[in-house]
Amino acid sequence: MTPTPAPPARPSQPVSFDAALRDAMAIAVLAPSSHNCQPWGLAHFTSPGARRAAAHHMGRTEDSDSTYLALALDRERSLVALPAHDLEMLLSCGAYWWLLLRALGIQGWAVAADGYPDHPLHPVSELGDSWPSTWALLAVVELRRHGVPDWDSLAELRTTATERHTNRAPYRKEPVDNELLFTLGQLGDVTSAGTLIRHFTGVDERAHFVRLLARHGGRDFSHTAAWRETHSFVRRDEAAAQAAGDGFALSQLFGPMSAPRRRLFSLALAPATMRTLRPLGYHRVFARGIAAAADKAPATVAMSLPDEAPGGASLVRAGGDLVDYWLRATRAGLAVHPVSVLLQHDDLRRALQSSLGLSGRTVFVARLGRPTTGFPAAPRLDPGRSGRRI
Repeated sequence: MTPTPAPPARPSQPVSFDAALRDAMAIAVLAPSSHNCQPWGLAHFTSPGARRAAAHHMGRTEDSDSTYLALALDRERSLVALPAHDLEMLLSCGAYWWLLLRALGIQGWAVAADGYPDHPLHPVSELGDSWPSTWALLAVVELRRHGVPDWDSLAELRTTATERHTNRAPYRKEPVDNELLFTLGQLGDVTSAGTLIRHFTGVDERAHFVRLLARHGGRDFSHTAAWRETHSFVRRDEAAAQAAGDGFALSQLFGPMSAPRRRLFSLALAPATMRTLRPLGYHRVFARGIAAAADKAPATVAMSLPDEAPGGASLVRAGGDLVDYWLRATRAGLAVHPVSVLLQHDDLRRALQSSLGLSGRTVFVARLGRPTTGFPAAPRLDPGRSGRRI
């Protein structure tokens, strides 16, 4: 992993909002997102009409001393093949939003008010043509300067966010300390989503999880539309991934590989190969691999919301709980590898929830442990690409 360069020393004094926002966006873009599609948009309201509209969405009057931001879902960058992808996109945007607001708060910009519509708003008519036509409004916030920056905390957040990424290597079977799991299960920065975090380390619980994966973990590979969409984010190599700024290289899925092995995997994963060999049970080969990796991990983590059909506001807030958990796990030396297939199909999700005694709506499940080796991080888009002045 390339070390994160240390930021230049800065005086302990307030900074301009634009400078603080640039630093915050550079950290927030490191948030986890399904397929590394990075579906978020960020609006900085600067025109009088947009500022009034932002305040109106929070039931407030525009304040000349305040700054207004909005979080959006960019439908051009969203996954659409499965209904459950809507949920994943909102979680991803919420993770970005939490990191952004956290970084701004450390730099001296506090939340004075916020608003989260129950459903993504599209279009936002009062913002006129300046609001991108592909964006759906997810949240609005009013910020005010409240103190001086804490550069040490900002550097720590930047370092941890950089180190946090999906590690798909095998995990050591040694148990994770129960006290650490208990601590991780307590939300570090409650976002009022009502997220419940559960860890499963028992033999029977993990056996249920592994059996479900072995039986059904290949469904995405056999689902023509879902696999075509997933495969569109698979890049030939790390150089191609860096050039695209999203998705993942084969090495980020399977670890370092030679050029001949890369060509072999490219052929093996091609949608045409999946479609042709599906009747022979080809997708079950991948299911067994996923199950074997989960079987070696010492713990499984699941996050659930109280409602079976959570609204958009709850999902955005839950995205904040997710990235908060993942950062704390990273600081503890643990790796997290999401196993989304069991949540992307309702019958599999219900089977998982029944086997593990989970109520409400489980929105995240992953294997948890200490990896046997490092794995390269996925690339990121230029942080400013998602931002707009409106």
